Amino acid sequence: MSSSSSTSSSSSSSSSRSKFLDSGFVIGQKDVTRILILFIGLTASCLVLYKTAYPMQRLDVNNLSSVLASPSPPLLNLNSSEISTEITTKPKISFKDILENASTKNNTVIITTLNQAWAEPNSLFDLFLESFRIGQGTQQLLKHVVVVCLDPKAFERCSQLHTHCYQLESSETDFSGEKVYNTPDYLKMMWRRIELLTQVLEMGFNFIFTDADIMWLRDPFPRLYPDGDFQMACDRFFGNPFDSDNWVNGGFTYVRSNNRSIEFYKFWHRSRLNYPELHDQDVFNRIKHEPYISEIGVQMRFFDTVYFGGFCQTSRDINLVCTMHANCCIGLEKKLHDLNLVLDDWRNYLSLSEHVQNTTWSAPMKCLED
Repeated sequence: MSSSSSTSSSSSSSSSRSKFLDSGFVIGQKDVTRILILFIGLTASCLVLYKTAYPMQRLDVNNLSSVLASPSPPLLNLNSSEISTEITTKPKISFKDILENASTKNNTVIITTLNQAWAEPNSLFDLFLESFRIGQGTQQLLKHVVVVCLDPKAFERCSQLHTHCYQLESSETDFSGEKVYNTPDYLKMMWRRIELLTQVLEMGFNFIFTDADIMWLRDPFPRLYPDGDFQMACDRFFGNPFDSDNWVNGGFTYVRSNNRSIEFYKFWHRSRLNYPELHDQDVFNRIKHEPYISEIGVQMRFFDTVYFGGFCQTSRDINLVCTMHANCCIGLEKKLHDLNLVLDDWRNYLSLSEHVQNTTWSAPMKCLED
């Protein structure tokens, strides 16, 4: 009796649990279904909104930087180094493009060369740029100056201070240090300069070449001769601009680009092979009377030191001087000391209200010392 009752009770209880579980399972399935439908609906809505806000773009591998800059966040299967290289690498500007950017309306550029020793802070390059800034009529000429850098450090410093800088590649010689006059590296540097200037002429540009130890105090263009292919400064000028026996100095030259000047520069550069121990200026003195110069027909003129002076022969008139060169001076420290004196004299001159009758320069001083 009790056993049967117990069994009946147990069956009833088991049946009730089964109904409860079945009922619970059915309810769970419905809830899951509702949740899935709601999730799908929300996902679809989000996708619609995302596409509206960020339209899909095709990846242009040739213009990767523009894609990276766009507002959408496309998924790129590229490694970070590839992206970084594409974005940060700037194309190197060719020498011809730099010359074109710096040239005047008549295709003339002002060129100087620079190495690390002369590019250091408070060294010659700083004085060179300062002279343009305080000279009369020279400020606007700075935009026509192209600085040819002979080593990476010089290029780095130049790029911080000036617009038109070009690094000359040279694997044979390290030009970064101070090159003492007439040493083997100095000779290589001078001949590399002549080679470069030949290329400038071949590209169709006229140029003024100026050493960086020349202070530009006035605009020299009005003092250039109107009819000379090749015009050169002098250590000593004897009064006749046509006389090739003036003691020339290659630190300041004005050259017009034409067939005569191009052939002359090529001949000048080739002549180094006949005089391997001489620099460009001394070789010029050896070849200037050769018959081939007459055959070329190049017209030469030589500048008066009144306008283009230097420590070999200072300008006699500060009211007329255009440039002052630290020539006849060996040693960077001596040049720096005496060129600072030149700029001091010039600043004092600019502060005067009256015309200067007699010119007395404070320099050279240290450059006169042995």
